[in-house]
Amino acid sequence: MAALQEKKTCGQRMEEFRHYCWDPDTGQMLGRTLSRWGVTLRPDVYGERGLEIVYNVSDNRTWADLTRTLHSFLAGYSPAAQEDSVNCTSGQYFFQEGFGAPNHTKFSCKFTADMLQNCSGLVDPNFGFEEGKPCFIIKMNRIVKFLPSNGSAPRVDCAFLDEPREDIQPLQVEFSPPNGTFSLHYFPYYGKKAQPHYTNPLVAAKLLNVPRNTEVTIVCKIIAEHVTFDNPHDPYEGKVEFKLRIQK
Repeated sequence: MAALQEKKTCGQRMEEFRHYCWDPDTGQMLGRTLSRWGVTLRPDVYGERGLEIVYNVSDNRTWADLTRTLHSFLAGYSPAAQEDSVNCTSGQYFFQEGFGAPNHTKFSCKFTADMLQNCSGLVDPNFGFEEGKPCFIIKMNRIVKFLPSNGSAPRVDCAFLDEPREDIQPLQVEFSPPNGTFSLHYFPYYGKKAQPHYTNPLVAAKLLNVPRNTEVTIVCKIIAEHVTFDNPHDPYEGKVEFKLRIQK
């Protein structure tokens, strides 16, 4: 005879949910430790099969919301929004021993939308969607005091899933900033209280040769030492994967 399962009280279920939200034993929040790189994509449209974007180049009603999402997201990267941050051009780690910024905080480096060049929304307010060469913006989550250990800036690499393929040419991508890198002067991050004006650096990927009327799966990975992208239990660790269909 099968053993009867003990019915859990509402309080027990709430305690289990709280433990899932924050596990003090493993340091995991919602199942993910904050020392692991999570990657997010803009625009992000979730369908029944996960992150899925379908639009028609000839019908702006199908991509207008996508470009609005990008404009809204990049509003936080306007010069006005970044006025409390400082210009950093060294390309080297920005170590700060003290709290020299106003209100006993640390300085944060500016990242403004114009650094995304053709994907800034300034050169082309439609972000390439109208011409079938759409821009996607990639952001990594923040990890306090993380340093790419080999001194090389993390970079983004995007490709069609399962490349090489006989039916499709390799994906061609125009990255901004150049080479798809997150400059070292955005590292280390000292935490929200120490750096209240910190904004995540971004990388834009303009996809140049997506075939029409064909669903493709694209994966963008973070290439850096100690950043993994092959965890079968966390599809967004170190990478983002999405389906894209451009119709005409």
